[in-house]
Amino acid sequence: MDGLLAAIICAAGSSNRMGGIKKEYRFLNNADTEGNPLSVLGACIESFASIKEIKFIVITVPDDPVNGEDTARRVIPPYLLHNPLGPQISFVTGGATRRSSVHQALLSLDPVHPDYVLIHDGARPWVDPELIERCIKGMIQYKAVLPVIPLVETPKEIDAQGFVTRHLKRSSVVCAQTPQGFAFPEILRAHEKASLRELNDHKEYTDDTEVWAEFIGPVATVPGSPMNKKITFPEDLPETGKGVIG
Repeated sequence: MDGLLAAIICAAGSSNRMGGIKKEYRFLNNADTEGNPLSVLGACIESFASIKEIKFIVITVPDDPVNGEDTARRVIPPYLLHNPLGPQISFVTGGATRRSSVHQALLSLDPVHPDYVLIHDGARPWVDPELIERCIKGMIQYKAVLPVIPLVETPKEIDAQGFVTRHLKRSSVVCAQTPQGFAFPEILRAHEKASLRELNDHKEYTDDTEVWAEFIGPVATVPGSPMNKKITFPEDLPETGKGVIG
């Protein structure tokens, strides 16, 4: 591909719905190249590091001594952190929201002037290289891309009292995944504008495509993967994932 490509892996959350123990630092059934169990975060990085076009990976981490950069480094295999032929891996302290954490990561990448950036949830360890490649192709073609999967259940819109207000067509509603890909200068500019709107209007953004759509333009979609699940609750992990790397 033409242009410099970077990736951001979001791991600055508090994991409150996991009982406060960071999900990104849990074990998986996956094994690394030396046969050791991979952490959730390590599995994410391994998938992105396998894409030779990705030259930089920035990981957002919490601003606390327990789950900050030092702990994050311990859950990432050394062959990923210190591979001279792989992407340059760095860390940035996240903000109060996911959006502000991504904004900090984008600002840290600005000095190297990437052309494109992929933004991925660190709680999606089963992302595969084929999906990442699809997102890269869509991002280059459309400047903003979102992987999606179809709904299985029929969606309904309800009001604050729990009554159905609208019967949505399942064929026109999808589930959003990550990585979401963007042209770098535009997504950084969009986050700068979103930061001001958060401050002035208390607006909350659920993901980066919402930021792009409000300040830049339309977002294209590519097929996601049913395997690319997000870990939210303890039961989302395999049994070996109940432990923690510390």
